[in-house]
Amino acid sequence: MSIWWIVAIAVAVVLLSILWLRLHAFLALAMAGFLVAVLTPDAALVDYADLQMEKSKEAWTQKEAASFVSSTGAQRLAQSFGDYAGKIGILIALASVVGSCLMHSGAAAVIIRRMLAIVGEARASYALAGSSFLLGIPVFFDTVFYLMVPLAKSLRRQVGKDYVLYILAILAGGSLAHSLVPPTPGPLAVAAELHIEIFDMMVGGLAICCCSSVLSLSAAAVINRFVDVPLRDDETPADETSAGGPPSIDEVEGPPFGLALLPIALPVLLIAGGTAWNMWLGSFDSGAAPAWTDSLGRIVKLASDKNVALGIAAAMAMGLLRWAPVASDRNQLIGKALASGGVIILITSAGGAFGTMLRYAGIAEAVAEMTGSLPGLMLLPLAFLVTASIRTLQGSATVAMITAAGVLQGFANPEILPYHPVYLATAIGAGSKPIMWMADSGFWVICKMSGMTESEGLRTLAPMSIAMGISALIFTVLGAWLLPMNH
Repeated sequence: MSIWWIVAIAVAVVLLSILWLRLHAFLALAMAGFLVAVLTPDAALVDYADLQMEKSKEAWTQKEAASFVSSTGAQRLAQSFGDYAGKIGILIALASVVGSCLMHSGAAAVIIRRMLAIVGEARASYALAGSSFLLGIPVFFDTVFYLMVPLAKSLRRQVGKDYVLYILAILAGGSLAHSLVPPTPGPLAVAAELHIEIFDMMVGGLAICCCSSVLSLSAAAVINRFVDVPLRDDETPADETSAGGPPSIDEVEGPPFGLALLPIALPVLLIAGGTAWNMWLGSFDSGAAPAWTDSLGRIVKLASDKNVALGIAAAMAMGLLRWAPVASDRNQLIGKALASGGVIILITSAGGAFGTMLRYAGIAEAVAEMTGSLPGLMLLPLAFLVTASIRTLQGSATVAMITAAGVLQGFANPEILPYHPVYLATAIGAGSKPIMWMADSGFWVICKMSGMTESEGLRTLAPMSIAMGISALIFTVLGAWLLPMNH
């Protein structure tokens, strides 16, 4: 069977399972991965094994290749699921802990208040976008919006206008970070699928996100001129504001600003420090580095490991719970965070295994053959459109990114790309933004919490999601053109 028939059947299974059968994304991706594994012909497995034996580094032995070819589809799927969970599982679990602690300790509220104090009420939209951007790195976007929407309503009461602008500003910062900057699940999964270092994904995602957030804010201002949404306080569901959730911005003092920001900034600094250390050591000839670098290098390597860096951040975030306004059961709080992260780990690991099954089936070679004559920069809009199509059809940005990365993984071949693969990853992230409508759970979260009707949501959130995606794609293409960073 042709690889493209296998891809078409697998993607159809994902979409039908989620849209028609209403299955959980984990089950849909696992079913699609199993189907690809079963449909993969033996010849494709032999070709993949031969390629692995020809590698100059970490080449397979003849015995390993024979074992791979003779394995069943279920065995290959389970092995890939475990490998993928080992790559991203600890990161997602620790990021969930960091996010929960920031919310319940009042650290998130401190960051928001400081941003508002810096820019002033007249530029409150910039403060909302900046705050949601920072919080959107370790915290899931739904949670960020729950925290920020009361502030948007408060600003609307004070100013008397621009409620749509404030809502869309939260979306511009938090939603873009959710799709472009690790350790949120989508970009983390795409980076793993395309074999991109997490530091490269962090830096590239942060750069694209910062630039596109500014452009997206301009789009929000335009939409705000044409759509006016009245404040409907009674539309907020009671269960969203009940006790047990994170405290509101106005009712908590929280830790000092520097401490509040530390769990977000520290992992980036530690991982960046490790990269800078390796670059410095690389400037010496072989064996010419000072002797003291051996012992210090082991410490730097340990501290800059992505799992260790997030672990240190999680420990610091848990320390911030001493500023929590009410005494809370730390064990219960962390348990809820890990339970939430566990679901995401299942989805991303199943998506990663699905992508690996496509790789075994020969998707990389098929993509390389199909796009051999396609100009390098044109691959980015193609990746954007593929992701946007999947996102629009089934609603979830994370599932769209994981599925698209599996299909498009062949693009990451250095022989095809005239630029760093991180631009392909950010193009996929940009494509996960449009189009926000009824199929997206985030659409309903924003509408219900903000008091928008479905019609108002379509007139504001749908065009805003398109603007966010296109702006991120524009800066991705510009970056790949002006600063390709290809090796």
